[in-house]
Amino acid sequence: MLGYIVKRLISLAISLIVASVVIFVVVEVAPGDPASFMLGINAQPDTVAALRTELGLDQSKFDRYLSWVGGMLTGDFGTSYTYRTPVAQMIADRMWVSLPLALFALTLSTLIAFPAGIFAAARRGGAGDLAVTGATQLGVAIPNFWFAMMLVLIFAIQLRWFSAGGFPGWEKGFWGGMKALTLPAIALALPQAAILTRVMRSSLLDILGEDFMRTARAKGLSARQALWRHGLRNALIPVLTIIGLQFAFLLAGAIIIEQVFFLPGLGRLIFQAITQRDLIVVESVVMLLVFAVIMVNFLVDLAYAAVDPRLRTRV
Repeated sequence: MLGYIVKRLISLAISLIVASVVIFVVVEVAPGDPASFMLGINAQPDTVAALRTELGLDQSKFDRYLSWVGGMLTGDFGTSYTYRTPVAQMIADRMWVSLPLALFALTLSTLIAFPAGIFAAARRGGAGDLAVTGATQLGVAIPNFWFAMMLVLIFAIQLRWFSAGGFPGWEKGFWGGMKALTLPAIALALPQAAILTRVMRSSLLDILGEDFMRTARAKGLSARQALWRHGLRNALIPVLTIIGLQFAFLLAGAIIIEQVFFLPGLGRLIFQAITQRDLIVVESVVMLLVFAVIMVNFLVDLAYAAVDPRLRTRV
């Protein structure tokens, strides 16, 4: 098990190094100069040059890359070009919106998908299976931003059960914050629940046809007992992969939903930084999200080893 973990840690470190290089290069080659953008088209060349020096943009790209990476290793993500605020502080403020939103949506997605997938697999070819399959096809087909607008129209404008957008802050109370995140979480969760349900159903159906499941039935277990005691555990490996990928997507890919509900999260921060050519914010936030994705995949690998002991010996 130790060797398995060490190999995964080495892979994680290599992935982070490659990701940092790619992110820096892609952002740096994007057209437009931050200093010129901040000062406007009528700015004098010497004023632009002075601002570039102040922002450190006159250094070589290699020196800027080393400074950026070295700062991140010590917790210093740099200072925003636009707001003159430490990027770490901006990320921390937005993370308290994006992280609870992602966890809330992932929890709803899992709570919906697991029972639905098991229900459909246990009734393969029946009316229940067809109903679940049809619902998942609809869930995958509907864009989440359209679904988010429908939620606002019904539950915020007509029924007035929730606010149409904004976030009051956790200092206003836990339940107030969770209520503000409910509609965005549902809008994010249902399409992901549809995908996870289909994966859960497919994985269980593959397992139900295995020899060890027939052996369990031959020993006297009912279909339900064999499913819960032996089938579900073995069907979790592909499901864990999807859950890990979904969490990464929910954390990093909620830009449109945050725009619809006016949530001050990381997705909206990236969108604003791109439009303002705030390169240090874009690089740091994207790198943090990449780190989150890679770390989630690492934890999924560890979960694999916990679910399937055979993986521990494949070092």
